[in-house]
Amino acid sequence: MPSNDQDSHAAVESKFQTGKVAGLSVCHFIHDIYPSFLAPLLPLLINKLSMTLAQAGFLSTVMQIPALMNPYIGTLVDRFNIRYFVVLAPAGTAIPMSLIGLAPNYGVLLLLMFVTGISVAVFHVPLPVMIARFSGPSVGKGMSFYMVGGEMARTVGPLVAVAWVALYGLDGFHPIMVFGVLASLWLYFRFRIVNPAVKAVKRESLKIVWNQISYFMAPLIAILCARGFMHASMTAFLPTFLEQETGNLLIAGFGLTIFEGAGVVGALCAGMLSDRFGRRNLLMFSLLGAPIGLFLFAISSGSLRFATLILTGFTVLSTTPVMLAMVQEHAKSNPAAANGLFMMFSFMARSAVVVVVGWFGDMVGLKTTYMISALIGLMAFPFVLKLPTK
Repeated sequence: MPSNDQDSHAAVESKFQTGKVAGLSVCHFIHDIYPSFLAPLLPLLINKLSMTLAQAGFLSTVMQIPALMNPYIGTLVDRFNIRYFVVLAPAGTAIPMSLIGLAPNYGVLLLLMFVTGISVAVFHVPLPVMIARFSGPSVGKGMSFYMVGGEMARTVGPLVAVAWVALYGLDGFHPIMVFGVLASLWLYFRFRIVNPAVKAVKRESLKIVWNQISYFMAPLIAILCARGFMHASMTAFLPTFLEQETGNLLIAGFGLTIFEGAGVVGALCAGMLSDRFGRRNLLMFSLLGAPIGLFLFAISSGSLRFATLILTGFTVLSTTPVMLAMVQEHAKSNPAAANGLFMMFSFMARSAVVVVVGWFGDMVGLKTTYMISALIGLMAFPFVLKLPTK
């Protein structure tokens, strides 16, 4: 006879649980607003610490290094309850990110990025698994809700960072950590009875899990690498590029907000549309539109340039919820371990590529770098055809 816990799990998974999915999306928003501060503050940090663009890009790489632990975090999530790691993550991310304005040298800044990366890694592995658990048959819709939280954070974050610095200066940025600390307290009381662990059907080693999912994960990794050039060039260096072009930090922050705002709409639409029209079809649309939008952004100017940001943000940032839905649908035996592998490869692709993009920016300028990134982005399209149709 099944236990009450098993009955409740079955009931939860039978339909889309709007309240739980929305609550976890708010959780995602609260956490991700802090890492989004790096890009808009990067021009000020470059000036303060006399960094090159390659050094600036390496900051994002260091933040992504702890993502190498994601598969192992995933195996723990499949077996144990790590609820309190999720609860503590907003504070664990907010504190080091709020201290970046006080960093006296590049080494301390790297350390703050690494500590942030640990918190980010622990946080992002269990949440998509929980979203899939509470989404019932509409996994794509659930992933859209989840990604809207993250993209909304990256939309609001640059405006918050720029406004705070305008009022209090870079040296007065650290009090902003209080919101992350309060968020952790709120999460404790709101989600203390929710278990992020979804037990694996059978506990397998990471090698066995990889063998089970490689048929769709290998093409996804290739897509992540090609898309990574477009993603890194925009999210890491867009404010720097616009500040160089206009000399206005507010315009630079506003440009990133437009890009991320379009990404919010893209993330919300893509997952739900992929439930209806198919994951692969949505990826084909996005991975064709994104290089076109990025190339048009690079060659345009004035108001037209900001219009192309909408197309680029919508398509570049709409791919993640679709891919997350695919991972959860095709890896039912060990969902968190599979998600950990996906997150690791996703972060590795972005962190490795952002250094290359920064190096290109130093050598040929960011405008040419954007055109190169668009051409590389087109290479993702053939790999979409290798993905399963259902």
